[in-house]
Amino acid sequence: MSNQFNCHTTKIFTQFLDHSCQTKNLPAIKTLHAHLIRTGLLFFSLNIHSKIVLTYTISLKNNNLKTLTNCCKFINTNNPYPFNLLLSDFCRNGFPFYALKTCSLMHTKSVPLDSYALSSSLVASSSVKDLKFGKQVHAYLIKSGWLASVYVGSALIDLYAKLSFLSDAAKVFDEIPVKNTVCANALLSGYAEDKTWDQGIKLIRRMPILNLDYDHLTISAMLRTCAGLSAIEFGKQVHAYLTRKIHDIDNDMFLQSALIEMYGKCGFVEKALQVFNLGGNRERDIVLWTSMLGVCGRSGHFNQVIELFNEMLKQGIRPDGVAYVTVISACSRSGQVQLGIEYFESMSRDFGINPGPEHYSCVVDLLCKAGELDKAWKLAMEMVSKGHEIESASISMWGALLSACEEHGNIELGKLAAQEALKLEPQNVGIYVLLSNLYATFGMWDDIACLRETMKDRALLKDVGCSWIQATS
Repeated sequence: MSNQFNCHTTKIFTQFLDHSCQTKNLPAIKTLHAHLIRTGLLFFSLNIHSKIVLTYTISLKNNNLKTLTNCCKFINTNNPYPFNLLLSDFCRNGFPFYALKTCSLMHTKSVPLDSYALSSSLVASSSVKDLKFGKQVHAYLIKSGWLASVYVGSALIDLYAKLSFLSDAAKVFDEIPVKNTVCANALLSGYAEDKTWDQGIKLIRRMPILNLDYDHLTISAMLRTCAGLSAIEFGKQVHAYLTRKIHDIDNDMFLQSALIEMYGKCGFVEKALQVFNLGGNRERDIVLWTSMLGVCGRSGHFNQVIELFNEMLKQGIRPDGVAYVTVISACSRSGQVQLGIEYFESMSRDFGINPGPEHYSCVVDLLCKAGELDKAWKLAMEMVSKGHEIESASISMWGALLSACEEHGNIELGKLAAQEALKLEPQNVGIYVLLSNLYATFGMWDDIACLRETMKDRALLKDVGCSWIQATS
């Protein structure tokens, strides 16, 4: 009966704190806190104590460490459990900095640091990109022997991998005495993010030697690696492995999406379509549709992109911003100007999607290809007025407008486009080259000479082009 009453009381207090947290009702939180201290209930429920600390952190306008320290005065320093609750709450609710401070407080108070506290602290370090704290934890792990824990080691590998210190991540992986698939996946994901595909391949081939199984995350990373290297033969082997080992691939949208991307980036559009059509007329989510649209768009099958997009709408799938970028780009490259504009206008009208800089860039490119330079300029300035001018997509938009001005002989508009582009990226060599080509069209050799002097003064050099092919036996 007492346990039921306590559980019920805890539930009521938790709901009250949740509501106070949402409304940022600090007086109510302080009143409850004082009541819990007077009645002794604060010392009875560790969950309530943790919840109060989190509520203070969220509700105070100027979060400070003094509040955290004061709230932790009443915690039994021999028990790491309440501190671990705090660590977990801070990490889950977007306060990684306070999670790190909680770990420091534990260490200062000589509270035992267990694998949960160390792993959570490393996750928090990764969130705030604090390599210094992560290295301090690493040193503690070496001295305390916790590096032998595969869970702590995996968190440390993940930290180094996410911060692009892959050589350190690889060293930690090698030092873990008993490895599992989780720590291998952490390192493999780091290689995939850093695009060091060759190292990823080596790790994939080592895993069977280390008696590590391939799970869904491993296979996804494999497919990303194959796509990055355009290694179709290896990709086919991964696909065959999938077919043998995973019987419900029809229901795994993420693996199917990874397969579609792999075949698409290797130039095998028909194979990508076969994967897309697995399971017949089953319901596909937006991830699969977007992947297939992207494959067709990158491979030059622009009419197929439009057909797929219309089919997606017929099936009641709500498009996202990425799908609209792909279909508007397809309209631009297939010369369907009016259709592209209709899609652009339907974003906000039919689905409430606010166009981003990438959408404006696509429509400007569409208008430029149709020779509608004045309309393209007005749309570009509309984008600038909405505060999107700092986005990277803006550079490609101004570059498209500048290139179109060269083609159609519009020197004044071309200069304006170049000025806007160089405001964003003064060191962008491509813009100087396009502007030089525009000047050359009109025989403005003195202006070209001035451009070259400017490039010399800024130590700007045009990148040397290169290409590569894969030789297969």
